[in-house]
Amino acid sequence: MTTSEASSAKHRSSSWKLMSGIVVMAAAAFVYAKLGFYSIQPIGAIPEGATAIVWRESGEPFFNSADGMCLRRTGSVSLMCRMMAMGAAPKERILLRLPYQRWAYLRSTDGKEFEK
Repeated sequence: MTTSEASSAKHRSSSWKLMSGIVVMAAAAFVYAKLGFYSIQPIGAIPEGATAIVWRESGEPFFNSADGMCLRRTGSVSLMCRMMAMGAAPKERILLRLPYQRWAYLRSTDGKEFEK
C-alpha cells in the first residue's frame, strides 16, 4: 500500500467514525426529545407495578408517574390524586411495556416513595 492509499484509507476511517458519531447523537437526541418512561409503583390493583416507554407529549417530563404528576400539580400525593393521575396515564402512547423499574419511579418523584 502506498502512502497516498494509506492516507486515503485513514481519511475514510475517520469520516466513518464521525458519521457514526453524528448518527448516534441524533438518535439519542430523538429518544430524549420524543420518548420517556412512565412508572406505576406496586399498588393494590397492580401488585408488581409497571414501567412503560411512551411517546411524550409537549411539556411532559422524561421520567413520569402518577405520583410524580400529583407532586407537580398539588405538592403532595393522595389516593384521590393518584386515582385521577392514573386515569390520565398515557395508555394509548405506550411503545414498550417493562417490569417495574424502581429507579425510573424515583426519578419521577425526585427520590421520594409513597405508601402503596
